[in-house]
Amino acid sequence: MPGPVFLRGDRVDLHVIEEADLPFLQRLVNDPRVWRSLFQVTPKRMADEEEFLEATREDTEAHFLVCDDGDPVGTVGLSGIRPHWGTGELGYFVDPDAHGEGYATSAVGLLVDYAFDDRRLEKLHADALATNPASQRVLEKNGFVEEGRFRDHAFVDGERVDSTPVTVAASRAAEASIPSPRTV
Repeated sequence: MPGPVFLRGDRVDLHVIEEADLPFLQRLVNDPRVWRSLFQVTPKRMADEEEFLEATREDTEAHFLVCDDGDPVGTVGLSGIRPHWGTGELGYFVDPDAHGEGYATSAVGLLVDYAFDDRRLEKLHADALATNPASQRVLEKNGFVEEGRFRDHAFVDGERVDSTPVTVAASRAAEASIPSPRTV
């Protein structure tokens, strides 16, 4: 059972991650359909997930379980938050069996709103592999813009692939007038 709802949205809710959620997250992050789209290639043990949970308690981190009607479908979070710079890195993944349902787009939208409205950050950054156009679309829909390209930056399925660093600034998000997915 996921922890309490922290942010409520029109499509998904972001819940506090609890110890009982770790088996779900471990299963997901070890799914080849997930880890091949991330910048990590080593298997994750339960001890790794427990360390992750402990790190979520730091002020430089803000990670959530993405749920649809209380059922977990993925995770979204901010890491490397630098309050004095007003920046943070956004990351997320969704259960491949739930791809195409709009969960990632909604969860990222909620987290962007939270970062700018509640954490008073000014700019977020993320990376998307060239082999993951769906993730690139999620970021674009939430106001992120490409800042360049890292050629041959990652090694996926036996070949070098590019990655695309993207950013969104609070001012740019406001100018784009992207409707907030928040309901509370």
